[in-house]
Amino acid sequence: MNDEGCELLTIGQLSQRTGMPVRTIRYWSDIGALPPAGRSAGGYRLYDAKCAARLQLVRTLRELGISLDDVRRVLERETTVAAVAATHVRALDAQIQALRLNRAVLSTVARRQSDTEEIELMNKLARLSAQERKAIIEDFADEVVGGLDADPQLRERMRSTAPELPDDPTPEQVDAWIELAELVADPDFRRRMRRMAEHNATSRVQAARGRGPAGRFQVLRQEGLSARRPGS
Repeated sequence: MNDEGCELLTIGQLSQRTGMPVRTIRYWSDIGALPPAGRSAGGYRLYDAKCAARLQLVRTLRELGISLDDVRRVLERETTVAAVAATHVRALDAQIQALRLNRAVLSTVARRQSDTEEIELMNKLARLSAQERKAIIEDFADEVVGGLDADPQLRERMRSTAPELPDDPTPEQVDAWIELAELVADPDFRRRMRRMAEHNATSRVQAARGRGPAGRFQVLRQEGLSARRPGS
């Protein structure tokens, strides 16, 4: 048993050689992640060089955050390290994205000195999907210019204000979206914008009447061109 490849080690000796705690080695042995190479005459578990290499692999995978179930599947050749790593990368990407969003929201909270109610609202607004953010802006535009003969570009400009938050938003981007969402939800702001839209519609009608039939045709023609413009 002097040959390094045939040497059998107790848990204590394996712990000294690898730097792993005895308790951890025993636990991994108990759950089948590190089966012993044999038993001593007294019934103690013994480990060989292959066990030591397996232990190093288990430790590396665990340090990388791989679950014990996945570690066992790799060791039993039910899957590959590459497949487990790819799955874990996707999970980490989702966690990192969530952490970055949390950081952006908390930075805004700290800057604003927000109270409890505002924190809840900010967190909810920051986690809306792109479609949900778009719906908020479209609802605002519908209430402001709905049923009015206002400039057709006015509605499009309102709808285009919906922000495109990246997967990794900065605190400034989150803050800007929250401020916009709070603004378009303000009833007083909506009423003021509605009055402005009504004034715009009235002015357009009066201008068209003042121009006669030719002027009205020109207004309709401009609206038709705007409607057919790409991206409108």
